[in-house]
Amino acid sequence: MILTGIADEAGDHIDAQIAATKALGWQHIEARFVQVDKFEKGSIHDIPEEAFDLVARALQDADIQVCSVGSTIGNWAHSINDPFEITEAEIDRCIERMHRLGAHIVRFMSYSILEDGKENDLEEQHFEERITRCRKIIKCFEEEGITPVHENCMNYGGMSIQHALEMQEEIPDMQWVFDTGNPVFNPDRSQPRPYPRQDAWAFYQALKPHIAHVHIKDGNWDNSASECTFTMPGEGQGDVLRILSDLSSNDYQGFISIEPHVATVFHDTSQSDDDPEKKSKEQFESYVEYGRRLSELVNQCT
Repeated sequence: MILTGIADEAGDHIDAQIAATKALGWQHIEARFVQVDKFEKGSIHDIPEEAFDLVARALQDADIQVCSVGSTIGNWAHSINDPFEITEAEIDRCIERMHRLGAHIVRFMSYSILEDGKENDLEEQHFEERITRCRKIIKCFEEEGITPVHENCMNYGGMSIQHALEMQEEIPDMQWVFDTGNPVFNPDRSQPRPYPRQDAWAFYQALKPHIAHVHIKDGNWDNSASECTFTMPGEGQGDVLRILSDLSSNDYQGFISIEPHVATVFHDTSQSDDDPEKKSKEQFESYVEYGRRLSELVNQCT
């Protein structure tokens, strides 16, 4: 196992991301969002060319490699009803920049879950169109020597184990990035309402033959409050230690990438920025502590 992390969880600026990686003694990052100098934070495949050049130079100077890119392609902010040209443009930009960074793994998703505006899933989720698009996404990256991995997140393939396996049946060679924490707070949409939460171990077991990359987050779901409290790895309901042990016993040689969410929840727009300096310090320190805790768990397993 090679330890790495989704570096924007340590801080927005590339300097903070590099510093946290160095503090952990790691050699790789998983690039997702980044900010540098005068430029605003943005996806690694969407920031202006000048900003990207500065990021690439900073990583090279620090001797930090990019193992993977957490792209926004088909993610929870993208609707299956949007023109596919949007996705195609993202793919083109992503491929070009991944080649420049020397990255070989890219995360993608199967588009957002369609709802009626009242938190009810629409009956028609356009399954066939999602499969068609995912096939095209996979083909584009594989032709460039890049491994595309689908995440069990807030998208069609993350709706339940059943939905994930339906996709796998249609695309037998599709590979996954399995996130241990996503089942903790994601509803099992294969069950009647009120949806129960998913089971991390069961989801992992179902996807195990197809897992090529792993994200580690953990947390506890409070059903009465309908919210998840994110925890250090191994302290929640994500079966982190059990999954790490199983990966180790099966000689998993890939990357284990932390996505703590302890000090910041990436897609939570309600978080306050009243004290940015304090928030940045907490992000950095919690990310480094999270990485150290994960390293201890991996040592237990191996």
